[in-house]
Amino acid sequence: MKTASYYRVLPDQKIQCELCPHNCQIPVGKAGFCNIRTHQDGTLVAANYGQVSAIALDPIEKKPLYHFYPGRPILSVGTVGCNLACEFCQNWHISREQGETRTVTPEELMALAMQTQREHGNIGLAYTYSEPVVWYEFLVETMPLVREAGLKNVLVTNAFLHPEPWNELLKWADAANIDLKGFKTEYYRRWCHGQLQPVLENIRAAAGKIHLELTTLLIPGENDDPEQLEDMVRWIAALDPDIPLHLSRYYPNYKMDRPATTGQVMEQAYQIAKSHLNFVYLGNLGANNNTVCHQCGKVLVERHGYTIRVLAEGRCPGCGEQIPFVMED
Repeated sequence: MKTASYYRVLPDQKIQCELCPHNCQIPVGKAGFCNIRTHQDGTLVAANYGQVSAIALDPIEKKPLYHFYPGRPILSVGTVGCNLACEFCQNWHISREQGETRTVTPEELMALAMQTQREHGNIGLAYTYSEPVVWYEFLVETMPLVREAGLKNVLVTNAFLHPEPWNELLKWADAANIDLKGFKTEYYRRWCHGQLQPVLENIRAAAGKIHLELTTLLIPGENDDPEQLEDMVRWIAALDPDIPLHLSRYYPNYKMDRPATTGQVMEQAYQIAKSHLNFVYLGNLGANNNTVCHQCGKVLVERHGYTIRVLAEGRCPGCGEQIPFVMED
């Protein structure tokens, strides 16, 4: 355990956690909404510090990041806990329940990242699987080590955090895939038990500062209506039309048992997004997701599952358009 950042003791002896917008007021012996940050005798502690639930060398495309070192592997690590409670969560067994973990120090994790860099071409560390923002104390000690070693830090996150800690993470991050779960306040409240506006503000803060891609899981009858999608992609395009958007197909999971999103709805969403954004991908469909030049249609990156072939770097060989990729340093 580690003393947590961002909290204050209240007059009634509760502790108010100020890491994320829940601002949980926590009695002695209890945890906040994330099930991680715990009040122990007047101190807030991060119970998941150094606790690893999963670690694997993954393709960067699995995050998903399609425009950041395509075809390269990244050491991916997760903890337990989450500050949202999405009723369709695909990793609920580690985000909402305390699964088995093992203890790893920042130095040990850094040594493993360097080993996999030498042996497999690993580009860095991706903080993923569960929600990395509730692993805050561990991240702010680990991410500088990764940066100093010349490797990359990647966040796969809901971005539901107060601005000050979010900006601290952005100082050390190189890329992020942020879940933009929907574009209505009520959707976030009802199905994710969170808030939309802080996420939008943090996406805005990340845009132009780090490499950014977004993912939206389309839930039938909830966040897949054309009007909501149109509003969402217009908002993204106003930030930067080159931000890649991954539209992912929902399948029944955790507390939600409604039928899977249809291919027809996915295709409709794709067409709406492509009318405003230059790079849109469909996930969970089993389809190949090539990257093509938005000007001339030439294939730039060929993807067959996780077999990746990079066909162009820097500029499109067909029309000379600048390619908004992060490739080799």
